[in-house]
Amino acid sequence: MQKVSVHSLIDCLKAIPDEEFDCDNVYAFLSAHPVQVDSITKYFHWSDSCYTRNLIYKDTRFEMMAICWERGQVSRVHNHSGQRCWMTVPIGKLRGQNFAVAEIDESRGYCMLVETDTFDLSNCLAAKVELEEPVHQILNLAEFDKRAVSIHIYSKPYDRCLSYCRDTDTFKEVQLFYTSIDGKLCDGVQL
Repeated sequence: MQKVSVHSLIDCLKAIPDEEFDCDNVYAFLSAHPVQVDSITKYFHWSDSCYTRNLIYKDTRFEMMAICWERGQVSRVHNHSGQRCWMTVPIGKLRGQNFAVAEIDESRGYCMLVETDTFDLSNCLAAKVELEEPVHQILNLAEFDKRAVSIHIYSKPYDRCLSYCRDTDTFKEVQLFYTSIDGKLCDGVQL
């Protein structure tokens, strides 16, 4: 399998017709076209306090970002606001934990989640978030003992999602932010 530059990957994704830009087709494409690490290093920004979201490309149909994870960093349990998501991990190793909604009462912000399957990603393996079970968490476990970078593609782009707290069985909508855009730190970001 030959690796491609991130800009070639973006151009090829842009060339996929709308009617074919679905979970299985994009997943198959990412699986067959792993990204060259040296083509994404300009998007790497690291923080000791939390993982970073670094925008590589965005149009009305999809956005692509490099998410940089220090050892032991994890995402909140979250969804993707009904949007499709694919990811690949060219550096390090990450674990995904999926959840099923066992009980929900939106009027109280109550939601009980149940862990379902887990998956590990490394060596440019691709994954997709199934719309039927969209709640998940990504973890760079301390036992992996190294930094990781994941490339995420979201279709369509979104700037809010639901975040779930398993300790209190609650959820709320949260605003999402970029750490950097096209390799440059966003205003007010200090790492």
